[in-house]
Amino acid sequence: MRESAGRILAIVRKEGLHLLRDRLSFGMVFGVPIVQLLLFGYAINQDVRHLRAAVADLADTERSRALVADANASQVVDVVETAHSAKALEAMLRRGEIVVGVLIPHDFERRVALGGRPTAQLLVDGSDPVVLSAAQLLAEIPVSRNEQALDGDQATFEVRAFYNPERRSPIQIVPGLIGVILTMTMTLFTSVAIVRERERGNLELLITTPVQTTELMVGKILPYILLGMLQVTLVLLIGGALFDVPVRGTLSDVYFASLIFVTATLGLGLLISTLVQTQFQAFQLTFFTFLPQILLSGFMFPFDGMPRAAQWFAEVLPLTHFVRIIRGIMLRGASLTEVGRDLWPLGLFFAVTMLLATLRFQKRLD
Repeated sequence: MRESAGRILAIVRKEGLHLLRDRLSFGMVFGVPIVQLLLFGYAINQDVRHLRAAVADLADTERSRALVADANASQVVDVVETAHSAKALEAMLRRGEIVVGVLIPHDFERRVALGGRPTAQLLVDGSDPVVLSAAQLLAEIPVSRNEQALDGDQATFEVRAFYNPERRSPIQIVPGLIGVILTMTMTLFTSVAIVRERERGNLELLITTPVQTTELMVGKILPYILLGMLQVTLVLLIGGALFDVPVRGTLSDVYFASLIFVTATLGLGLLISTLVQTQFQAFQLTFFTFLPQILLSGFMFPFDGMPRAAQWFAEVLPLTHFVRIIRGIMLRGASLTEVGRDLWPLGLFFAVTMLLATLRFQKRLD
């Protein structure tokens, strides 16, 4: 028994030393729980507030301005834009600039005086049911507190839900799922690309060839671009056939945006492959980068409900921009020009990650 215990202790000591020497694995022991605690405890918030809103006050009276001030003071919405018509509000919703439009009609004062019907409208991007539920909290805000205030049973706002009035979860989930699937698979495939060559001994063959570093990097990602496009097609077909998910924009815009996103994600995977020594480490680091993206991108939780610091960090992540783009095209019928402000960050992300991966890669065995 004593000899057996000694052998077990020797193995334990060996594994402990191996873990201490593997700095990446040792860092993951502390990094993963810390990141998850910070994300779930600080950044993730189901009590959505501060929704981006625009106001079209067509009445422009003292009472209507007070109503806008009361809505802004509720902290449910933050008025960031003004508009001059309902069509302008709808255009802002389609472009994704706002998620709530406050429309106060010309006959606002007459509606207040007569009673019996809502005095104003809320135009809401209802593709996310959580956002729609949060916006509906404004419906009962009183118009005023004087003798002409509305009856307690009368709603101030009529809520008009756009893009997903039936509140079907697949409508909101499936477009974002395209980005999640591409992030997971493309990053993982390419993160092991260089490491696999080293572990199999193929890097020796590459050393003896005239292949340049940039050529090697580009050659590594081109096959996966095709695979990414096949995955996009598969999700679109299944989403449309089983869940009746619409594509209100053009398919060419969907594929072009997906192409830009796939290249950005592959750049991240190649950078990871130059930072690790084994395929296991590549899996670890890929998971470590995947977790913040799926939680902070707006795929699972409303982006507007997150703290400002978390939003700033999320803007660095490619999935954040792609979720906005793909939902804009598929659900709101937006064109590439209307979602263009989220395209250039993907191109910049790819350029930076490819540059860093190229600089870090050294065509030698060590």
